Amino acid sequence: MNKSPGMQVTTLESGLRIVTDPVASVETTAVGVWVAAGTRHETIEVNGISHLLEHMAFKGTKKRTAYEIAEQMDNVGGQLNAYTSRDHTAYYAKVLKEDLPLAVDVLSDILLNATMDEEEFAREQQVVVQEIFQSEDTPDDIVFDRLQSTAYPDQALGWPVLGTVESVNRMTADNLHAYMNRNYTSGDIVVSASGRVDHDSFVSGVADAFTNLTKGDGPQPVQAKYVGGDVREARPVEQLHVVLGFDGVGYHDPDYYPLSALSVLFGEGLSSRLFQEVREKRGLAYSVFSSTNACEDSGIFTVYAGTGPDQTDELMSVLTDEIKKMADGASEDEVVRAKAQLKAGLLMGLESPGSRCVQRARQILVYGRTLDTQEIIEEVENIDATAIADAAQRLFSTTPTIAAVGQIDKLAEYDVIRSQLA
Repeated sequence: MNKSPGMQVTTLESGLRIVTDPVASVETTAVGVWVAAGTRHETIEVNGISHLLEHMAFKGTKKRTAYEIAEQMDNVGGQLNAYTSRDHTAYYAKVLKEDLPLAVDVLSDILLNATMDEEEFAREQQVVVQEIFQSEDTPDDIVFDRLQSTAYPDQALGWPVLGTVESVNRMTADNLHAYMNRNYTSGDIVVSASGRVDHDSFVSGVADAFTNLTKGDGPQPVQAKYVGGDVREARPVEQLHVVLGFDGVGYHDPDYYPLSALSVLFGEGLSSRLFQEVREKRGLAYSVFSSTNACEDSGIFTVYAGTGPDQTDELMSVLTDEIKKMADGASEDEVVRAKAQLKAGLLMGLESPGSRCVQRARQILVYGRTLDTQEIIEEVENIDATAIADAAQRLFSTTPTIAAVGQIDKLAEYDVIRSQLA
């Protein structure tokens, strides 16, 4: 198979993996550190610690204040950011090619030398609490957290990424140090760069910068167990925000690509069934879409819509009807269109060093190697109507999860909706 030209992976003696994906036509470099530790690696007592740690990493190190971290990146026109997901945390930067050593130094500094100053810690706790409040004030956002906690009850995969007000307020700086020492280990970290980058010099710089990284592998998360169920929360807002969830698949499952195509033709584009039937033909919702969200050992397929209380019955009837129709399969035109969209999304992403940087790091975390672009395209090309129909029947025969926030009075009972889906 033809690998991306110049792409290389080096594993240091410590187990730290380094990947570069050069793009000679640009003058910038995207670089980042991906850690295989997220919400599902937490305990309930410190739910939200992955996200709080991500915040605290920028609040000062042994050689830089929080302001100096920001100032040094701004001085070279660079961008520095981070995010936390359920299964990993990422710290990344984008700089001009000549400033790559600075970016590596800053990233290693915030990950290895963060001081966790008590004053800064107390202040950032309150920042995160305000972030939680903001999320709670956004019903079309928080409904997905409600869905996750119902689909995966009593397990870390179901807990909110931000944590709760109570869990965030009871954390200490010592908790962050302990969590970092346990999970931020050399075998669970990938350093990735794409753009104008030379592999050998980058490896040398990363090896020097990450010398003090804790060696070994962190603990593995508990196997995910999808359950399903029903959760509803009345709120004085104008709409009903509802999400239907189904037991999906992980990245390694043979149905991963067929389900990705199913989601595209079902609810991800302007020509998708949901958009056309719910919005264009009936005007029942401004926002309606489907998505498939995977991790290594599990996944959840979701269908979201927001509508007024008087349109609730019709909306749910249309959603359940369209889901049942999807189990009958897709037309050849739909299959061709879905495959084209998947391939276009993949190839367009390769035009951005930032996207390439993310893709390569995530591939190594999930598969233990980088994936050849042609390999992925072949997986997409092998999708046919039968594969989509089989995946749909498997998906929609699972126990549904229903999450609703807002004007819930006219939403049918769980057993009624479940029988409509049968």
